Amino acid sequence: MSCLFCKIIAGEIPSAKVYEDEKVYAFKDINPQAPIHVLVIPREHIESADCVNAENSVSVSAVFEAIPKVAAACGLENGYRVITNVGEDGCQSVKHLHFHVLGGKKLPENMG
Repeated sequence: MSCLFCKIIAGEIPSAKVYEDEKVYAFKDINPQAPIHVLVIPREHIESADCVNAENSVSVSAVFEAIPKVAAACGLENGYRVITNVGEDGCQSVKHLHFHVLGGKKLPENMG
C-alpha cells in the first residue's frame, strides 16, 4: 500500500482524528488553510472525483453524510466550505479522494 491516506486509515501513519465510521475517516489537515481544516475521506480508495462511478458512489455519499457531523464536532455553527481538488492542474496532492472542510472564520470569497 503506497497511498498516504490509506496508510492513515490503517493506522500506519498517525493523524489527529476528528471523526470515523465504517465508511469514512476525518482528520485535521497538517497544513491548515483556515482555523478549522479537516480532511474527510472515504475508507475505500478512490483516486479522485474523476473516478467516482456507480460502483463506488455509495462511499462518496457516506462522506457527504458525514461532513455535517464533522462540521458540528468542530463547532462550525456559522458555515463552512467543502473543497475537493482533482488532478495536477487542480492541485490534488494525494491521489485519494478527499474533501477539505474549512471554517472557523469568514473565509475569503476567492479562497478555494
